[in-house]
Amino acid sequence: MRKTHDHQLEKKLNVAAWIISAIVILAVGGMRRIQLDVGMDFSFLPAFHSTVNAICGVTLLMALYFVKTKQYQKHQYAIYVAMALSAIFLLSYITYHTTSSPVTFCKEGAIRTVYFVLLIAHVVLAAVILPLILFTFNRAFSGDYTRHKRMARWVFPIWLFVAFSGPACYLMLRSCF
Repeated sequence: MRKTHDHQLEKKLNVAAWIISAIVILAVGGMRRIQLDVGMDFSFLPAFHSTVNAICGVTLLMALYFVKTKQYQKHQYAIYVAMALSAIFLLSYITYHTTSSPVTFCKEGAIRTVYFVLLIAHVVLAAVILPLILFTFNRAFSGDYTRHKRMARWVFPIWLFVAFSGPACYLMLRSCF
């Protein structure tokens, strides 16, 4: 870990965070418009990326435990793992949605309302969380732990919600496949 804040490093990382965020938003936004026929069945991917997202959520809880018990090196590794899992999820998610037809929710009644409220919250928060995760990470990586901690206090619960609400939506939708 760095002992002093490297402002130049943080600026460079922030530019990278904006570029990565823009690429991801364009990819996710355009994935429904692109339907690729690659001759493979990717119907296993929703279960896979849902599982990866759930493991990410557990990893985030471990990261929280490590930081609360002042095990900062373990916290750092857990965050690296959570970020890698999020990247794997994203690749799986985009692959599935560019190669498979959309699945519509097939149930009626109150569960339909619950599903759509959860899904809308998940989608909106997932769309805004990526740059926030990256900026929070950049602050720690560049040595600005005070600002990192301040930002992580509100970014972390959103990331955790997104990590667990995705699998919850998948479980609710699973019987509709």
